[in-house]
Amino acid sequence: MTTLTTVDVSKPEVEVRIGGRSAAVLAVASLAGLVLFIWPLLIPVPSGWTHTQDAPIVFAALVPIMVLLVLTQLSDGGMDTRTLALLGVLSAINAALRPALGAGTAGIESVFVLLILGGRAFGPGFGFILGTTSMAASAMFTAGVGPWLPFQMLAAGWIGLGAGLLPGRAHGRATLGQLAMLIVYAIAAAYFYGAIMNLWSWPTITGIATPGYTGPSGGLDYVPGAPWLDNLRRFGAYTLLTSTAGWDTGRAIWTAVALAVLGRPILDVLHRAGRRARLS
Repeated sequence: MTTLTTVDVSKPEVEVRIGGRSAAVLAVASLAGLVLFIWPLLIPVPSGWTHTQDAPIVFAALVPIMVLLVLTQLSDGGMDTRTLALLGVLSAINAALRPALGAGTAGIESVFVLLILGGRAFGPGFGFILGTTSMAASAMFTAGVGPWLPFQMLAAGWIGLGAGLLPGRAHGRATLGQLAMLIVYAIAAAYFYGAIMNLWSWPTITGIATPGYTGPSGGLDYVPGAPWLDNLRRFGAYTLLTSTAGWDTGRAIWTAVALAVLGRPILDVLHRAGRRARLS
């Protein structure tokens, strides 16, 4: 006699769960990445130093971290081969969309829409990997490989990670309240991305050759050896004048509008794809 098993797929668990080892890898990678961005505020940057000296090291360290995160996700049971295939598909879509819709022109970053929705649908670990792989694949596709790439990968990974950590994940159709939360998050993420990437480039394009701290805070230049709070004020002024009102606001508006129009249908598609990856 054959027994039929009924599976309720009305609200299935599609999130890629984070185990203890995966959480540890994410925490260590994020802490190390943050240090790579903020160290000029704490240690004077040598005269003549450029990111061409550290970018290959950062990239060489980031790739095994991504592999290790995938392996720990697989071993923790949060990710399987079908989920990994879904990750590859979403990364490829983002890589194709980015050059087609601007690749940062006027602040527009088309990868943010699918990145935020993917992190929201499948969790923080999936979102982090999606962010890093999307930026890497896009750079390879558009010949945009440069010293900025590993830092873009980290920043995008954090955006996907943050989307996955938002409260109240829904496995059915997203409510208007949840969509509004994603839009607010997207606006904050747009300004965060602009600020953190400005922090990456700021010391090398302003006053890095200034020999020591020579006066009170003011101006836009990075001053090696200045108190970190003074340099932070200078950086804030630099970002407000060169990025916030232009590129970052364009990115925030674009992402918010795209999520308002496409957020719910794309989330529906992602949830269905997640159900099939888990249940087929």
